[in-house]
Amino acid sequence: MSTIKKLLFVLLGLVITSLGIKILSNSLLTFGGTAGIATILTYVTNISWGVLFFIVNLPFFFISIQELGKWFTISSLLSITGISFIREGLDLWFPVFDINIILATVIAGLLIGFGVTFVLNNGSSLGGIHILGLYIDKKFGLNRGIVLFVCDSLIILFAVAIVGWYKGLLSIFCIFIASTIIGRYKKSPIKEMERDQEEHYVRQNVH
Repeated sequence: MSTIKKLLFVLLGLVITSLGIKILSNSLLTFGGTAGIATILTYVTNISWGVLFFIVNLPFFFISIQELGKWFTISSLLSITGISFIREGLDLWFPVFDINIILATVIAGLLIGFGVTFVLNNGSSLGGIHILGLYIDKKFGLNRGIVLFVCDSLIILFAVAIVGWYKGLLSIFCIFIASTIIGRYKKSPIKEMERDQEEHYVRQNVH
């Protein structure tokens, strides 16, 4: 797949994911991973989600650049920067809207699941737990969907004190939907990027 097509799919994934997170925030639900941490912090601080999400993700890039490669890390950093701006834009462009909380849970889970899949399938990630999941998948062969679900559920347990048990359980259900979708895709963004680099090297040597 060409680089332009991959960038477009990543951008599409960022927009879809941002919309899912926007729906969660409107319903005072949360998510797992660094997105969930950023969402929880917006409930107790006056700092915007985009800024918090960017800051929370920074420590994970030390793992990424050492274990997952320079280009993957750069791509992930660009995706995190991109989703931070897109999420900020959604708050400006779209007003707060009411939606049935159960419906919001299902829609957000589907949007985030497919959005993150687009991002991961095209050689990037959204940092944080996704980087940890990819690292464990690469190192131990453990399905990243399971890793995401377990880590995200633990984070939700800390969020229960803020959003309550009912919304906490709905948030876990949202994570389950998204993680199931993410876990079903077969491509490894690390292997895809390595293959693309090998193909580029071969083409250079052939010509």
